[in-house]
Amino acid sequence: MSKVIVHSLFSEFDINLFKAGKHYKLYEKFGSHITSVNGIEGTYFAVWAPSAREVSVIGDFNFWNNQEHQLNVRWDASGIWEGFVPHAGKGNSYKYKIKSANNDIVTEKADPYAKRAEHPPKTASIIWEDDYSWKDKKWMKSRKKHNALDAPYAVYEVHLGSWKKHLEENRFLSYVELADQLVTYVEEMNFTHVEFMPIMEYPYDPSWGYQLTGYFAPTSRFGYPDEFKFLVDKFHEKGIGVILDWVPSHFPSDAHGLGFFDGSNLYEHPDPRKGYHQDWKSLIFNYERNEVKSFLISNALFWLDKYHADGLRVDAVASMLFLDYSREEGEWEPNKFGGNENLDAIDFIKEMNIAVYENFPDVQTIAEESTSFPKVSSPVFSGGLGFGMKWMMGWMHDTLDYFAKEPIYRKHHQNDLTFSLNYAFTENFMLPLSHDEVVYGKKSIIEKMPGDEWQKFGNLRLLYGFMYTHPGTKLLFQGGEFGQTSEWNFDGSLDWHLLDYEVHKGLQTIVKDLNKLYKKEPALYEKQFSYEGFEWIDHGDHENSVMSYIRKGEKEEDHIIVVLNLTPIQRENYRIGLPKAGTLKEVFNSDARKYKGTGNFKTKKLTSKKKEWNARKNSIELNLPPLAMIAFKYK
Repeated sequence: MSKVIVHSLFSEFDINLFKAGKHYKLYEKFGSHITSVNGIEGTYFAVWAPSAREVSVIGDFNFWNNQEHQLNVRWDASGIWEGFVPHAGKGNSYKYKIKSANNDIVTEKADPYAKRAEHPPKTASIIWEDDYSWKDKKWMKSRKKHNALDAPYAVYEVHLGSWKKHLEENRFLSYVELADQLVTYVEEMNFTHVEFMPIMEYPYDPSWGYQLTGYFAPTSRFGYPDEFKFLVDKFHEKGIGVILDWVPSHFPSDAHGLGFFDGSNLYEHPDPRKGYHQDWKSLIFNYERNEVKSFLISNALFWLDKYHADGLRVDAVASMLFLDYSREEGEWEPNKFGGNENLDAIDFIKEMNIAVYENFPDVQTIAEESTSFPKVSSPVFSGGLGFGMKWMMGWMHDTLDYFAKEPIYRKHHQNDLTFSLNYAFTENFMLPLSHDEVVYGKKSIIEKMPGDEWQKFGNLRLLYGFMYTHPGTKLLFQGGEFGQTSEWNFDGSLDWHLLDYEVHKGLQTIVKDLNKLYKKEPALYEKQFSYEGFEWIDHGDHENSVMSYIRKGEKEEDHIIVVLNLTPIQRENYRIGLPKAGTLKEVFNSDARKYKGTGNFKTKKLTSKKKEWNARKNSIELNLPPLAMIAFKYK
């Protein structure tokens, strides 16, 4: 006989919102909630399983016996099973044992809304509540200005398991240890934000976290949920925003996960042309189902609400937008208009972004989207998808292709660098040098650079100089800041010993100083998404492989003049046109000795002459160091 007490957290209004796909706080209703009923302490459970004949809660509190605590199905055809289990409490492990009405299949599933999960390879959910006391009131009150589109936004992308390991004990650092070591490092490096590759619970380490089974649970690999909150809190204490990778595009078919949840295609689309990801061997959410949309949007808001996240980087958006993504002819079905757009996924994305910005107007959503789909980062009311920013994949590919070339050939490929400015202001672009560029035989960033050691590091200093003076926000993956020589290994640790070598330390120093420059100079961020913030001086000197441009702020005195010498040849008396007469002062030089450049550039009195050049009335002669970015302002 079942010992479940009839109890519910759902009102009729909740049910109607859930069915309409408009309930965005389902985490307050579904899952396990510690409470008391009739003076008895215990836990309320609720799970969505409309195709089930029978649902039981099994756990260490009932010896995993499915006859002890059978849930009650609601009368309103919502498909929700619920009930109160006396004496089940914090720390107890549990699953749902589900018998399907369709085919008598019996499965044991983790709770889709669980707030904590067992440490993999164990797969049960854990009843959990915490009373963490946040200390980031100051940050939360002021973060709007830090997360604004006209603010400096330099992101350090981190995989928590491989950033640094406890070498003596051969283990991950805990959330608490990271709250000391990682927070200190990101602050010292002058990044404005940190981005975590997925920290929601996942069963398989080689997925890097992109195959989720516990959408509402921070992974137990590094500690408890309240300890992850502590990590976020510590970043906020130092004025650093926290972005979470979020994966609403697909999920794994692990037996305890969302797949075939109640004996039916509940969360995944039943048509494999829309419900199965051939590339990742995973299942695709059914965006046509309102309850699934409520689940996903609730999940997005959960991390912003309960974990004070400052933004969500949304993974694999292109795979959601297109029905024919990575599919051959005959493997997909056109939409009702005959096109290849997934109209239901597009509607979901728009609804998600509207919900995020209505509830948390001081955060950002960032799309990892690799196609030319229009208006990804435009508001929904103007016909856009509603993201705050979009990764500029074209810039990334073109820039890395260019810098991989021996300098002698670069004069034939300067368009690779200049082309991005043709479309730089069609979206709110973030410039990403992410984890995807340093795996699977692509080589590390430093090893992509040509030449001997000096040229490799000179090239990379120059590339970063170009990146930080190019319009758009910035993202750099861990290890790229000091020249990690090997490809990223999710199962290892960064090679921190490389910082014992001066060239690596010099590279780390220039990234630190570029972040500082970016934050200090309004011209580099105030108009980073507007054509008004950029002007070419000369992009056509292919023969010398030199480019020059102006970054513009709100005030003319903030404007910065940038010159790139893309070869290892020092160029004496190189003339560029200027927007007005005056005297220039150097504000940055990537060839400086402290970065382990040559340090041979001799700053002389840089006063313009009234000599027409680059279609401008005034000009100046400069000595350009090899493989260098130099930047100037008017005195």
